[in-house]
Amino acid sequence: MITALDHIAVAVPDLEKAIKRFCEDFGLPFDGRDDVEAAKTSTAFIPLPPTNIELVHPLNGEGPIAKYLEKRGGGLHHLCFRSDDIHADVERLRKKGYEFLADAPAPGAHNSLTIFIHPRSCDGVLVELSQPTDEH
Repeated sequence: MITALDHIAVAVPDLEKAIKRFCEDFGLPFDGRDDVEAAKTSTAFIPLPPTNIELVHPLNGEGPIAKYLEKRGGGLHHLCFRSDDIHADVERLRKKGYEFLADAPAPGAHNSLTIFIHPRSCDGVLVELSQPTDEH
């Protein structure tokens, strides 16, 4: 079941500059960085309980975030909903006709399982489902 808005992801061309903006300029807390090799992204989390802002940047200049930035520049990338049973949510949503970008959830940032719903299933918005596998 979907339990919360987990985070709002912002694609950023310069991760260090974005961290400085959100943490130093806006005075928000910083919860560390995480490289997600499988997704070719570097992430930085800025907690605003009960949700987070996630800054996403291409890892080694590659992957889908690099393509996104090249095509659109920085900006809102996706919404992520927290799930307490991601496999059941994927099954339920597939039965309702939602298309996913992968066959099954995969490891994501902050020790979570994640999967993305294709934007055409959500009025043009890229939506991620995430289930923590343990507390970080």
